[in-house]
Amino acid sequence: MVLIRTPEIWNIPDSAVTAEKLYWNRRQFIKTIIGAGIGASAMSLVGCQNKPQSAQPGELTALEKSLDLPEIESVAKNPAFQKTGRPITEAKVAGQYNNFYEFGANKRIWLDAQNLPTKNWQVEISGLVKNPRKYSIDELKTEFPLEERIYRFRCVEAWSMVLPWIGFPMKKLLAAVEPTSKAKFVSFSSFYDPEITVGPAFHLGSLPWPYTEGLRIEEMANDLAFFAVGLYGRDLPKQHGAPLRMVVPWKYGFKGAKSVVKIEFLDKQPATYWNTLDSREYPFESNVNPSKPHPRWSQATERFISTGPGLSWEIKETLPYNGYGDYVAKLYS
Repeated sequence: MVLIRTPEIWNIPDSAVTAEKLYWNRRQFIKTIIGAGIGASAMSLVGCQNKPQSAQPGELTALEKSLDLPEIESVAKNPAFQKTGRPITEAKVAGQYNNFYEFGANKRIWLDAQNLPTKNWQVEISGLVKNPRKYSIDELKTEFPLEERIYRFRCVEAWSMVLPWIGFPMKKLLAAVEPTSKAKFVSFSSFYDPEITVGPAFHLGSLPWPYTEGLRIEEMANDLAFFAVGLYGRDLPKQHGAPLRMVVPWKYGFKGAKSVVKIEFLDKQPATYWNTLDSREYPFESNVNPSKPHPRWSQATERFISTGPGLSWEIKETLPYNGYGDYVAKLYS
């Protein structure tokens, strides 16, 4: 085990500040946004910050409130997914270190994400299915038995956590809606309202909103693929993608769309958010692969976050498929 101590996030050199000319060049700016990760600037907009930052004293109450949600009762713990070989990341750490690009391009978007409206949430199932319909979030919670699964989470930015999700396998939804034989792919769309989800790059022009992700239908049918409605024994916090998010732990974290409002079954591969911006850096499949580096950093190791805010990262070796090869490697042979 190697512990790495890093300088505070606000202690940056002048050279790390984005140049005005570059900022106003929209096309290049988007490249800078999606590329300024580990090994680049501490000012990266979607890259990995140096270390988890504690909520400020005036924010602590708001953080605790964002996590103090109704408990989900009578949830069975799936015995196949209770051990990961690593400790569960502390709830307050995971609750204040997030990517949710619709609300901002830094890790501290948990405050702005509280503006997400979750009342009367509906999820539309459409496309190449025999039983299209709309589900309320309460219907999803009651029609599909909930269970707890503890999964590793691996971000493409080379940081990781372990999180105890509550939800149901995606294959249960597949069985209910019955895709036709023509359905080869599935598209997942996140909530989008430009008056609410006011991320920092909206004023630059047309970005591919809403945030969408996609899977091959056999990936969605895999035992690992999961819909989360809760976390740490409670309803899913807004910063984690309430009230419904994708969890596909063998893939990089951006593949797990948050706050899902639409699921569409298709015969062709759908356009997805990051793949549309840069398909070379964010391929459609994006399985965790330590032997395939990102164009600007290695994926061979990761910075694992488990302890309290402000403490050091713990460097871990990255495992193929994030350690879930026994479940999914056959999909890619």
